[in-house]
Amino acid sequence: MKDNFIKGFLYKEIYRNEINGYMVGLFKIKDNNIDYDDDMIHITGILPRLSEKKEYILYGEIVYHNKYGKQFNVNSFEVNIPTKEEELIVFLSSDLFPGVGEKSAKQIVDTFHEDTINKILENKDCLQLIPRLGENKINRIYNVLVDYQSTSNIVMELTKLGFDMKDSLSFLNKYNNKILDTVNNNIYELIDSDEMSFVKIDEIALGMGINEDDERRIKALIIYIMKELCFNNGDTYLFLEEISNMLSNYVSISNEKFDYLMVKLVKNKKIIIEDKRYYLRKFYEAEKYICERLCFLNDMSINSNVSIDKYINNKEKDDKIKYDEIQKKAIYSGVNNNITIITGGPGTGKTTIVKAIVNILIHEKKLKKDDIALLAPTGRASKKLMETTGISASTIHKYLGWDKDTNTFATDEYSPNGQKYIIVDEVSMIDTLLMEALFKGIRRDAKLILVGDYYQLPSVSEGQILKDIIDSDCLPVIRLNQIYRQSEDSYILNLAYDIKNKNISEDLFIKKDDYLFISSDNDNAGSYIKEVVKKAIEKGYTDREVQILAPMYKSLNGIDNLNIMLQELFNPSSKNKKEIKIRNVTFRECDKVLQLVNDPDNNVYNGDIGYIEDIIISKDKKIINQININYDGNIVEYTPDKFINFRHGYAISIHKAQGSEFDMVIMPVVNSFKRMLYNKLVYTGVTRAKKSLVIVGDSNAFIYGINNDYVDNRKTTLKDFIINFYNE
Repeated sequence: MKDNFIKGFLYKEIYRNEINGYMVGLFKIKDNNIDYDDDMIHITGILPRLSEKKEYILYGEIVYHNKYGKQFNVNSFEVNIPTKEEELIVFLSSDLFPGVGEKSAKQIVDTFHEDTINKILENKDCLQLIPRLGENKINRIYNVLVDYQSTSNIVMELTKLGFDMKDSLSFLNKYNNKILDTVNNNIYELIDSDEMSFVKIDEIALGMGINEDDERRIKALIIYIMKELCFNNGDTYLFLEEISNMLSNYVSISNEKFDYLMVKLVKNKKIIIEDKRYYLRKFYEAEKYICERLCFLNDMSINSNVSIDKYINNKEKDDKIKYDEIQKKAIYSGVNNNITIITGGPGTGKTTIVKAIVNILIHEKKLKKDDIALLAPTGRASKKLMETTGISASTIHKYLGWDKDTNTFATDEYSPNGQKYIIVDEVSMIDTLLMEALFKGIRRDAKLILVGDYYQLPSVSEGQILKDIIDSDCLPVIRLNQIYRQSEDSYILNLAYDIKNKNISEDLFIKKDDYLFISSDNDNAGSYIKEVVKKAIEKGYTDREVQILAPMYKSLNGIDNLNIMLQELFNPSSKNKKEIKIRNVTFRECDKVLQLVNDPDNNVYNGDIGYIEDIIISKDKKIINQININYDGNIVEYTPDKFINFRHGYAISIHKAQGSEFDMVIMPVVNSFKRMLYNKLVYTGVTRAKKSLVIVGDSNAFIYGINNDYVDNRKTTLKDFIINFYNE
């Protein structure tokens, strides 16, 4: 079947997303095979900038828009170069070729006929046969023709190989006209850009005829395996046997060849070996850099000595509170030392200390608010930090000027931000590469205060920054152990500390005023959760106050199924609510949703929770135009290409909940989750609850999770690097 096409010219570009290349334009049609009678149509798709002077053939399909009616959604395109003699004369005498009139154009076509364009491109000197056509005009004609067809030819060649339009344009922008040479010489070099997965590149490469045991493929496969193993396990280095064993699942090669290829990767500086540890270069250099910056700050002389006694005395008098000696030590260190690490569980006063430090810096040290940067890894955590201190806070990504399209930061060691004090909360969530970027983005003499809970989950990605720093025992760490944020009748925080200390007792299963354990098997857990939520709603709780946390997405009691059930409880279908189906999941107005990716352009970040405010649907209710989501007053507009960036947020993962607190938390802890349960996960989930906690599940699974130290097995070397720095 012939592809649907329209042929003609771009009349006007209406909209363009500079990040992903998505555009909307008005196209003037000369010819088509789509049964379309008008001479104009709106086009959409991921496309480069189209010239209004060039004729294009666009391939795709008709879609319907509530405002613009019929649109042509473009999948691929090519620049149309005419072949008929009369068309060639018009083409060569057009505005594309200044200085070439109709007479000269006719002379060129009369000489070379329908093969005119090919003849010129093969050898531009053939135009010397044309009278009064000087060298400048010849070069101009040739260069225009090369430019005219190069972009479309490259994109067409890439799409024929299996690249989609977005990837084709991305690689074209990065490699320019050399992209085809790169693809043909060694397509696996494209993996270095991190713009396309190994799996996809490998599929294209094998389709091009590259053998499975090709040296280029296996070297790329080794790098891919190391990336996957590091990410999945949170490691920053691997052992040789791990790499070899995983490689054997993909390809069969001799030990000799494997060793030979590893040596080549080391020589090419793709891999670094140290003490039988095999690093991807970026992780080794990141841990080394973080170590150097931490130790540099620690070794700098203290150049300030602000007294905190006056502030503390006034604060204790005015607010009728009492700082203990450890809290005073933390405040003093944060104000005066170049680096301070503050760690403690919930209720130990971390927030109180940060607030005190900020107030002293502003009121006693007379710093401007702009001299202080308050940072956190998530939007919700940064908002909480801002509410606590009263000054502006930001995500780390936003502070560093992260470009999601290129995965780079605007700030680096050559152009850092200028704040004098950097206070970072929820440090346990920060991975190795982000911490490296943070250090590169702040001035070298900035005073640094790192705050976090040592016992919470480490970062989703590679590394365990806070744990390694504290375990090194080389840097100033203030450990907060006394619980303050607790009333006499509260049990949640006690439970959290029992879990952390693996204190298994009958109290784990005895009902308290703010805690309930409901014994249930896997089949009935969902029903119990449903009843708990119903009762919470009857008591006046809303979905803003109730959060269900689970460790898995799939399974009977997984996040996906729980969200379906909870949607009907919190936001049932109504005639007054518009709803749509995306990927077989129904979304409706007022739904609670979770952002899945960082989107700095719209000031919304991975883990942010919002509510669907409006759904704009076409008149025939078949084609969705736009979904508007409200994130605490920040309205973000989602077009269809962005619908993948969110999901329901009634039930979320415990990892996604880090940095957030909720009035009521409900956690299923069933046997089917057993392989995913471990101490820090359970602890982190429990500590998200402020007023009420309900655990539904099996007591044995709960105890297993408390006793399981799985997360502590990450292989990292930041701790060793710090220790070695001071031992050398």
